[in-house]
Amino acid sequence: MKRVYYIGFVFVFSLSLFSCKKDWLQRQPKNILTDEQVWNDPKQLTGLIANYYNRLPTDMGLDGNWRNMADYDDAMWSGESNNEGRNNIPNYPGNRWEYWDYGFIRDINLSIEKINELGTSLTAAQKKPFLAELRFMRAWIYFELVRRMGGVPIVTSQLIYDYSGDASSLRKPRAKESEVYDFVASELDAIKDDLTNGVTINGGVITAVSVTRANKFIAMALKSRAMLYAGSIAKYNSLRAVPITTPGGEVGIPANMANTYYQKALDAAKEVINSPWYQLKSGVGPVAGATAYYEATTKKSANKEFVFIKDYLTAKDKRHTFTYDNIVRGVREDNLSSSQVTPSVSLVEAFEYTDGSPGTLRTRNAGNTDYIYYDKPEDIFAGKDYRLNGSIIYPNSVFKGSTIEIQAGVKVWNATTSTYTNVEGAIGTVYTDGKTLVGSSGPHRSNQDVTNTGFALRKFIEEGSLTSTRGVRSDNPWIWIRLSEVLLNAAEAAFELGQIPDALNYVNRVRERAGFGPNSLNAGTLTLARLQNERRVELCFEDHRVWDLKRWRIADQVWNGQANNPIAMVGALYMYRVVRPGDPARDGKYVFDKLDKAPRIISPRWFQERNYYTFIPQSVLDNNPLIVRNPFQ
Repeated sequence: MKRVYYIGFVFVFSLSLFSCKKDWLQRQPKNILTDEQVWNDPKQLTGLIANYYNRLPTDMGLDGNWRNMADYDDAMWSGESNNEGRNNIPNYPGNRWEYWDYGFIRDINLSIEKINELGTSLTAAQKKPFLAELRFMRAWIYFELVRRMGGVPIVTSQLIYDYSGDASSLRKPRAKESEVYDFVASELDAIKDDLTNGVTINGGVITAVSVTRANKFIAMALKSRAMLYAGSIAKYNSLRAVPITTPGGEVGIPANMANTYYQKALDAAKEVINSPWYQLKSGVGPVAGATAYYEATTKKSANKEFVFIKDYLTAKDKRHTFTYDNIVRGVREDNLSSSQVTPSVSLVEAFEYTDGSPGTLRTRNAGNTDYIYYDKPEDIFAGKDYRLNGSIIYPNSVFKGSTIEIQAGVKVWNATTSTYTNVEGAIGTVYTDGKTLVGSSGPHRSNQDVTNTGFALRKFIEEGSLTSTRGVRSDNPWIWIRLSEVLLNAAEAAFELGQIPDALNYVNRVRERAGFGPNSLNAGTLTLARLQNERRVELCFEDHRVWDLKRWRIADQVWNGQANNPIAMVGALYMYRVVRPGDPARDGKYVFDKLDKAPRIISPRWFQERNYYTFIPQSVLDNNPLIVRNPFQ
């Protein structure tokens, strides 16, 4: 009883204290903003738009969805067992890449309308860049929608229900796939010169560009990507034995539109490439070249290769745990988590040798009668494309000032049977001869949080002190767009248009940074397959691989669900030290076993025809009978 009385007493006493303030109930709350305050204050608008940038979708990134990096052919899951399903994907479900965020589109449409309607204290010049930024993000969302779902309803104003009992006016049909791509292009063209919030202008001249807020060049980079997708779909979908289409064009783009889209992609890319704001980061020699590529993809400071990034500001504590979860085990700074996404051997072999030879790793002699014996673990990778060491940690790589131990065990020679016996053990153990048995960074066939493929990530793993701890975490950015992608967009578009000299110029600029000589590709060696491989290695883990294979219409061939397919079935590379006393040519050397199926991998990747267009959510179909189902749905 005393407790109840006390609370009541305090409440009455509080009222008595405020009784002299007759208007205290009419005071404006300090935690709520009125419409007039929001839509007339540039600082409030900037905060709102920052929130919208944070909502732009990806299939993978540095937030929680980075785990999707382990779901395709470039990597597998080596982390904790509660994600083990990533190693057993017998097929991708029909809704795998579902995205139907019309709530986000409504928020943007509302913001555009409110600025125009209620932003009475803003001048037209102040409104224009905010409106352009909102339209840029809306164009980005529509691109994400169309590349996943095909044609979707194009809604550019709020749909408001009048509570009449008739919602038919709110139901919009799907536009043609081509119409959505056209909308994205026209929007970006219309607003590109109004995107002045993303630039610094002095005396009417641009003196600096932002990499976190949209500007003219970011808009054109997005246009180059979107138009390249449209051109590819128009060409390669039509070349299928049975093109994937719907009668109304909601899915499928006519083949005769391909060149128009390719030309738009090329023209947009040139606006970025020919600007003075971006350049490839490069270094001379394998070590400096690898470091330059790593820094071009991971470090923010003095990085002119970034076109558009999602930043993680330390001051705002918007950091992520990607480094904590994926740093190679031997140099982790915490006692939990490491090496969760680990690269595949097929990705490693996609990196060519700089002499122009294929990237296949040389593990056996020419007659396949014996191993090739290497003096040092890293020798098998000598002469590789610099980007390999900039992206992936392999045996004896140097990272954070340490040489990374990746050794699966030892091979002990049995003179009686003339065969080797593999001896493996626990992480970081020593063999009976006092030398390493299993490296401190693995690999291991069954352990979690240590590589199961023989490789670890370097790309996106921040080198700074304590960045792999839960207490500090990382603030390196996620890459939306880099200059190298724009160059490869231009190269592919020019190639498809038959403009071979231009295509060679663009692709060879990217390859030269990777250690290849000038003009390493020529008119006789430039093929679509070479361009496809360039994108795989240059842009690995940057959320391009699945979308590229889809637009080229080869995903169902590359990931065909066959166990004998070395790309669909994620493989590994295990290194062993040879124990063969009395044979100085072999004893103490290093050999490699290429595993067609990495340990813990259960099934090959299987992408089916139904996966080219993600199924429309059933709730959407139920609510809007005008929506046409996607093929195979």
